[in-house]
This record gives sequence, C-alpha cells and structure tokens, in this order.
Amino acid sequence: MANTAEHLHCVIIGSGPAGYTAAVYAARANMNPVLFTGKDPGGQLMITNDVENYPGYPSGIMGPEMMEDFRKQAERFGTQIRYEMITKVDFSGSVHKMWTESEQEIHADAVIIATGASAKWLGLESEKKFWSKGVSACAVCDGFFFRGQEVAVVGGGDTAAEEATYLAKLCPKVHLIVRRDQLRASKIMQERVLNAENIVIHWNSETQEVLGENEVEGVKLLNNKTGETTVIPVKGFFVAIGHQPNTDIFKGWLDMDETGYLKTVPGRTLTNIEGVFASGDAQDNIYRQAVTAAGTGCMAALDAERYLAAKGVI
Repeated sequence: MANTAEHLHCVIIGSGPAGYTAAVYAARANMNPVLFTGKDPGGQLMITNDVENYPGYPSGIMGPEMMEDFRKQAERFGTQIRYEMITKVDFSGSVHKMWTESEQEIHADAVIIATGASAKWLGLESEKKFWSKGVSACAVCDGFFFRGQEVAVVGGGDTAAEEATYLAKLCPKVHLIVRRDQLRASKIMQERVLNAENIVIHWNSETQEVLGENEVEGVKLLNNKTGETTVIPVKGFFVAIGHQPNTDIFKGWLDMDETGYLKTVPGRTLTNIEGVFASGDAQDNIYRQAVTAAGTGCMAALDAERYLAAKGVI
C-alpha cells in the first residue's frame, strides 16, 4: 500500500450521467474534483445504442458518444479523471478514506457516490448477442423503437409488470414470461397486467433462447411443468428481473434498503455519513433514467459545495 495518502477536496466515485454531471458542477465551484471512473467508464449508457429521450439531442445520440460529451465537458472545467476503481472505504472519521485498486490511499473532505446500478440478466449467450439489437432492460428507454410490433417481457415482479403495461400502450401484443404460476408484483400492478387485453401471460415458463439472425426475431420458451417448448415470434425482448446497485463497498458504512440502494434524506443527496453524498442509480430504484441521474448528480455537487463551504474548506 502506498506510504503517503493523497488528500483531496472532493472525490466522485463513478462516471455515468450522475458522476460526470456532479463533476461539471463541482469543478465550476472550484472544488477541484477528482473522478474515479470505476471498471465501466460511462456506466450503462456505454452499452446503449440509441438515446432519444435525453434533452438537447433532437436527433438522438449513441450512448457512448453521449458519455464522451459528458466526459469532455467535465474535463473542460478542470475535473481530473482517473481510470481506476475505488475498492475500499473507511468513513469513520471527519476525513473520508478510500483505497484504489492500485492500493493508493485517498483522503477526501467530501465524497459523491455515483456508482450506478447494473441490470440483472438471465445469463443466456443469445441475450448478450442481441443486446441493443432487440434485447433491452428498459422499456421506457427503448419501447418507442418497437411501436406496432409484438414484444416479450420476462419477469414476475413489479418491474416486469410496469414494463409490460408500459409496452402495452405501444405494442399490439405483449408476452409476459413468468417462471412461476403467479406474479410476485404488488396487487395493484397485478390488476393492471391482468386487465390489459393485449398482455398475454405465459405461466411456468422460462426463456431457453432468444432467436434471430441479426436481430431479435423470437423467443424459445420451456414450460417447467410440462417440459413443452414453444417459440413466440417477437421483435423485442425486455429483461425485467430487477437491478443490482453497485454499492457493495459501502456496506457497513452507509444506510441501504434491503436490496442495496443507498438511502438519502428525502429530496436531498445526504447520506447518514456527514460529507458523503449519493446520486444516480445507486440511490434511485424508481426512475433509473439518464436525465434523473444527471439531476441528482447536480444536486450532490451543490450539497457537497454547501458542506465544504460551511466547513471552511472552499
């Protein structure tokens, strides 16, 4: 481990829309932010092709190109970007300690967490093959591309129910693939699914393979009760079995809900540790959009600025 710890005013952990937006605001406020990108610089948008619902891009934009724009803007104002992971933290003192993968010890007066969340996947090779070619984990993001076409949603909880009912407004038929013989979703969401005339539920069904040549053309299902296989012709396949927040390194330090999302003061980005702020999908299990992540990144930087100013650091 490095002998000398590096002391910084503001550290941002994560590099998606929340992290980069926090960096823009923090840099403009003379907080001298240092942003650690983590293992996936740019976050989930780096594996998203067309982004058409982010303001300011009237013709749409590719996810990686958008994140490149965010990075350039953060750097323009003086953000220092380091392509490393933070692997360990110690928030026991007034100065927050962190360690990088190269074992450099970092001390920071303020920390902004923007580590995001990762979609859970079924683990199929064909699922990976057709990612952004008909396979998606976000109906709100990508449903528009499948207007007028049949699609499938896999999952039985609230996320799947929400995705299916959203898509039912755009598509003539939505196939909901449920592994059990009942939905796990809340009662109100179950009612919405069951009352939607164009949602067809496939009970006791598991996805064996996503089918197609260059894009999704169908889904092969296995009935886990009868052993029967069927093929459903669809153009879109939405995996809605939940997300996993990337917050493991903060366990034992920051308050979380039962699934690992960081808890913040309502309407703010403050965590239970003074000087540590949480933004983006690491603390948002409801909206999970690039624009809302960017918004909370802005909030976190403003909260951090006020904190550091009150402490007389800046």
